[in-house]
Amino acid sequence: METKEQSLRQEYQELESRLSDPSIFSSKDYPKLAKRKDAVEKILSLFDDKKAQDEAIKFAREHLSDPDMAELAAMELEEVTPKLAETITKLEEALTPKDPNDEKDAIIEIRAAAGGDEASLFAGELYRMYVRWTETHNYKVELISETPSDAGGFKEVIFAVRGDDAYSQLKFEAGVHRVQRVPVTESQGRIHTSTVTVAVLPEAEEADIVINPSDLRIDVYHASGHGGQSVNTTDSAVRITHLPTGLVVTQQDEKSQTKNKLKALGVLRSRLLQAQIEAEQQKLSDSRKKLIGSGDRSEKIRTYNFPQDRITDHRIGYSRSNIPVAMTGDIDDLIEELHKAEHDLLNQEG
Repeated sequence: METKEQSLRQEYQELESRLSDPSIFSSKDYPKLAKRKDAVEKILSLFDDKKAQDEAIKFAREHLSDPDMAELAAMELEEVTPKLAETITKLEEALTPKDPNDEKDAIIEIRAAAGGDEASLFAGELYRMYVRWTETHNYKVELISETPSDAGGFKEVIFAVRGDDAYSQLKFEAGVHRVQRVPVTESQGRIHTSTVTVAVLPEAEEADIVINPSDLRIDVYHASGHGGQSVNTTDSAVRITHLPTGLVVTQQDEKSQTKNKLKALGVLRSRLLQAQIEAEQQKLSDSRKKLIGSGDRSEKIRTYNFPQDRITDHRIGYSRSNIPVAMTGDIDDLIEELHKAEHDLLNQEG
C-alpha cells in the first residue's frame, strides 16, 4: 500500500503540472485528466486520513499508562480505532482494480427479440424501469432513437444515461432479459416466454476512438414515422456505415441532419469501443466472463417470472420477489449484488 501511495502522489503531481498549462483547456484530453485528478485526490485524502488516525492511535497507546492521560487516551482509542478500520476498507475498495470505462456515461440499447408483441411490450417496460431508476439516482436520460411497435411497446429504443459512474452502475444489465407471464392478448391464460436484449455501451469520447472519415459511408434520406409515413420533406435521416467493421447506425429522431449525424457518430463510436472491450474480455477468467457477459446477445442473464413473482439473475444465482416494484425502478439490490460479485472476483484475482 505504501508503494501505491508513492505512485499516486507522483501521478498527482504530474496531473497538476499538465492541468496548469493553459493550452490543456482546449485539448480533448482535458475532461479525462481533470476527472482522473479528482479521483487520485480522493484516494490521497484517504491515505492522509489513515496516516492521521495511525498517529492518533499510536499517541493514545503511548499514554495509556500515564495516570493523567489514561482516561483521555482510552477515549481516543475507542473513537479512532473504528474510524481507521473504515478508512482502510475505503482505501482497499478505492485501490481495487477498476474497469477503465466505469466513469463514463452509458448508452443503452433495448431491442425486442423472441415473442412478437409481448417482447416489444416488455422492451417498453424495461425502458421505463431504467428511466425511473435514473430519476431516483440523479442521472440524466437522453433519448437517442426509438422504433415503436404497433402493440404500444418498442421494437428498439436507444438512450444515453449521463452522470457519475453511469456505465459502472448499469453495465451488468447487458444481456438477454427473459419474461414469463400471461400476455394481455392471451385469451386462454397460457404463460408465454419472451425475450428482450439489452446492450450497455460506455459512451466513447472522441479521444477514445478515432474514426477515419474515409472509413465511413454516409447516406441521407427522408425520415419515416410510425407506419412508414414520411414525417418531413427534407433528407434529415442519416445512415452511417463503418466500412472496416460493417457496423451500421441509423438516426432520424432529430429534424436536423447535422444533429442526426452527430448522434449516429456517437453511437457508432461507442459500439466500436464496446467491440474493443469485448476483445479484451476474451483474456479474462471464466468467472469474470460469466459475470460481465460474453457480448453474445443470445446469452440469458435474468428471468422475470410473473406467475411466481420472482426475478432471478442467473449469473450470480440471486433471486428476489415483488416484480411490480422492480419495474418502477427499484432494482438497487440487483445492481449491488452484481457489483459485490465483481468486487469479490477482482480481489481473488488480484
